[in-house]
Amino acid sequence: MRQNTRFAFVWLAAALLLALATHSRQPYLLAIRAIETPLVIMLALVALIAATRMPISTGCAIWSRQLPIAGLLLAMVLSIGNEQAFHRQRGAVLSGSNSLRAVGSHFVIGYSHFDEIATLAKRGLIGGIYLGREFARTRSASTIKAEILALQALREQAGLPPLIVAADQEGGQVAHLSPPLEPLPALASLIEPGDDESLEQRARAYGALQGNGLSALGVNLNLGPVADLRPSGRGPVLDTHTLLKRRAISADPSLVSRVAEAYGHGLRSEGVTPTLKHFPGLGRTKTDTHHFATKLDASVASLAAADWLPFRQAAHNGSAIMLAHVTLAGIDPDQPASLSRKVVQNLLREDWGHDGLLITDDLNMGAVFRKGICNTAVTALSAGVDLLLISYDPDQYFAAITCAANAFEQGEFDPQALAYSRKRIQSVANHDRFSGI
Repeated sequence: MRQNTRFAFVWLAAALLLALATHSRQPYLLAIRAIETPLVIMLALVALIAATRMPISTGCAIWSRQLPIAGLLLAMVLSIGNEQAFHRQRGAVLSGSNSLRAVGSHFVIGYSHFDEIATLAKRGLIGGIYLGREFARTRSASTIKAEILALQALREQAGLPPLIVAADQEGGQVAHLSPPLEPLPALASLIEPGDDESLEQRARAYGALQGNGLSALGVNLNLGPVADLRPSGRGPVLDTHTLLKRRAISADPSLVSRVAEAYGHGLRSEGVTPTLKHFPGLGRTKTDTHHFATKLDASVASLAAADWLPFRQAAHNGSAIMLAHVTLAGIDPDQPASLSRKVVQNLLREDWGHDGLLITDDLNMGAVFRKGICNTAVTALSAGVDLLLISYDPDQYFAAITCAANAFEQGEFDPQALAYSRKRIQSVANHDRFSGI
């Protein structure tokens, strides 16, 4: 029995560690990133010791021991090699070649370590930063403000435009900067039965209050409001993050439009650009894009008559639009909206005439990460998206920008389109408080 247990342990360890080493540095493994390689090596050594104690009395037994030993050794080699490859790639990016700077302004990334993000900022290797929940938990309001001011000063000294500073402060359940900012209820709480006339006034005041807190920290782009319609059914399967029943303003497109537009005016009055999310709408989706690819099979006509009304109505006040990793079957059955030229250029830019900022949802999300971070970054920029968001696992940025720079060198991007995109980015980054909207 003891030999059978040891046999099973060695084989299982070899299979699991080889899989872990092959897929190292994945967003799903972020929690163990700091110990990932040492963990693989330590567990592999333990399994190797167990393997040496397996019986070798028959040819079958010899084979059954040698194969997992080879797997364990390979797991160790792969894990160490991947770690070294990452640090080489990171070093190459931090050196800041011209092609890297040419595409750097299109990346918005989260960060933990100020020194690294400062290097990226002053060398023009990023266009913006994302302030996530984990970031805010380790910093006071004064520290956040000081870091942002320091980064913007570095940009000015380098002769570069200001950074986009993005936050995810919807109110209610999603309020990643609370604390230190005061938490506010969800926008849906503004809708009061029988009090229809003052809805816009309340939404605008809410936006101004929230914008005041954000701009005081140095934030100039808020990833809200949610313009998706509230789903009528149970929502996506295995829904861990979308949770539209809690986040969406309403199932009524007219109410969503009114609240989103007025909220955006209030936010912009304080120097913060709103972001309507998540186009083409998550209200009808069946899976959570944080984990799985999903498709909207509804007709373009039905979506235009309902789901898209808040996006079209509220976007004309200068709002950005976040593109979801949802395949819009009626327009482009091959690519999610976040990577689709047909959606970006044909629908939003040409048909709608939208000239505001377009930003992807996080490229770490399972719906697109499985396509490969290199593929998604290059495809999104080729489609005409302005900003690529890499928020909760910023290590993925180094591979993404390397591939984007290589694509730039090979002439895969339209230089004029990139120039127009940079102007849109700069107009948001330069946005300051103003009145009279």
